[in-house]
Amino acid sequence: MSVVGAALLISACLCFFLYVVLGFLHRVIWQPFWTQRILAAQGIKGPAYCFLLGNAKELIRLRNQALEKPMTALSHDISHRILPYVSVWANNYGRNFAFWIGPRAQLVVTEPEKIKEILCNRYTNFPKAELYSFYLKKIFGQGLLISEGEQWSKVRTLTVSAFHGISLKGMMADMVASVEMMLERWKEKEGAEVEIYEELRTLTSEVISRTAFGSSFEEGKQIFGMLHKMMALAETNMYTIRLPFISNIFKTVDEMEAERLDQGIADSIIDIVKKREEKVKCQQDVDSNGYGSDYLGLLIQAHHDEDETKKISMEQLIDECRTLYAAGQETANAALSWMILLLAIHQDWQEKVRNEVISIFGHEKCLDFDGIARLKITGMFILETLRLYTPVYTGFIRDIGKEATLGKLTGLDGVQCHIPFIMIHHDPKIWGEDVHAFKPERFLDGIAKATNNNPTAFMPFGMGHHMCAGSNFAINEAKITIAMILQRYSLTLSPGYVHAPHPGLTLRPAYGIQIILNAL
Repeated sequence: MSVVGAALLISACLCFFLYVVLGFLHRVIWQPFWTQRILAAQGIKGPAYCFLLGNAKELIRLRNQALEKPMTALSHDISHRILPYVSVWANNYGRNFAFWIGPRAQLVVTEPEKIKEILCNRYTNFPKAELYSFYLKKIFGQGLLISEGEQWSKVRTLTVSAFHGISLKGMMADMVASVEMMLERWKEKEGAEVEIYEELRTLTSEVISRTAFGSSFEEGKQIFGMLHKMMALAETNMYTIRLPFISNIFKTVDEMEAERLDQGIADSIIDIVKKREEKVKCQQDVDSNGYGSDYLGLLIQAHHDEDETKKISMEQLIDECRTLYAAGQETANAALSWMILLLAIHQDWQEKVRNEVISIFGHEKCLDFDGIARLKITGMFILETLRLYTPVYTGFIRDIGKEATLGKLTGLDGVQCHIPFIMIHHDPKIWGEDVHAFKPERFLDGIAKATNNNPTAFMPFGMGHHMCAGSNFAINEAKITIAMILQRYSLTLSPGYVHAPHPGLTLRPAYGIQIILNAL
């Protein structure tokens, strides 16, 4: 190589290096500084940005401080424990404030009008934010919770079809059979203490496996096990900031383990798909529904569809399966656990719900779909539990488009909106001074009346066209489980129970929920 050539190569390398360095400095210094000024000029305050890490260090300190000890009383006032940084900073800077996750600003929004503007917007002003967590990306991939546009639309149509109307009615037998299996195990534990959280983990895994994938818990057990390990890694590294460029080259031990689990989950799902395809190929399972009318069958049908506007890739199919395995089971497990706890604490409501169940189904009569729809008191109880102990407590994070405005706020390009569900569900300005009291009767005349005509203030399943497609499925699962348990048992809280709601990927009990089962 000539001297001139070598000089040009060195110059090119230096220019590229300078470009990378300037881009990095723009992202971690100039852009945060400019965003902070724009927000402050419009009255949005918050903790100051710290180089590279943002407010992660203070956030973790507040979280660890809040979780240091269990709660001293059986109180439902838990928002300051679950999202302590939001509680502290809202008190210091106002209802709407901004904080920093790395070099990215998050604008906390708790006002119902602004929430409606964000979640019910049908344009691209507030798209879903890209997951910052390496581990959550491995869990959900580009599934329904993350995808946008045409890819989202294709699968959303399938999901709505799989979990609404007639489909739900067809799933009831599988739900009832799954609860029956759990109650059969409980016969040996009558009069004794039972750890409900783990019992319901098995139940909700069984329900998802049977209704969505046409298999038993045993067949899906391997997938649930790997996802559980992946979720544990995600929780451990929840607020870890991955450094740009460096994190793409060097992997931590946890990240390498996550990649191994990711491949294992994908391989297991492919095995289940191949078994279904093989049955159809061998004419063992062919009917008018082709690959089946359950969620897996609809996904496989879409994968083989000749119409490109409906066809999905194998990668999409895998991501949708893992999303449902993870999100469907984990949220249901958490929600049902808190419902059982509240039944055991509030004996008066346990009796009200049981009396309604027995008045419709009797002590032994098998449940039916129409009867489940008539469980109004049970429905009120479920809604109040979801308000106080919202499983997806963190809520949604949305990007703000370049030209988007939010109320009177402008110039928000690069900022993300953070809608913390549990803070909104515990806001006395919306729900009244008795906001922390357990009062299912607040839902007697519907959600609008309960929220003082602010229905966007209650969103355990989200809102707008991105609302959880499985919300009716989850409500039905909860009604069936509660009804069948209360037909047979009276529930008493164990003296050994320790009240310590824990903010993991979902809101879960840190030390489980111990209940004493008394046969009726």
